[in-house]
Amino acid sequence: MEMSSQDELKAHLIASDPAFRHLAEEHATYHAQLEALESKSSFTPEDEEEEHRLKKLKLRLKDEMEGMLHKAALAHA
Repeated sequence: MEMSSQDELKAHLIASDPAFRHLAEEHATYHAQLEALESKSSFTPEDEEEEHRLKKLKLRLKDEMEGMLHKAALAHA
């Protein structure tokens, strides 16, 4: 699938599928939390643990979203 087609499908799912929209919103929240954490001038061991936890959560959400995108792409093919 072309990138623009995937972007369009993602935008469509965000607009029309509450479950997908929820995942996308959570993913964006974790992304923002990671950016804030990584911008700190000093990094504690607790920060490292939190970074690892957020990255795992973000990746899990991305995998779920990719699965939903794949199913939707097959349904529209």
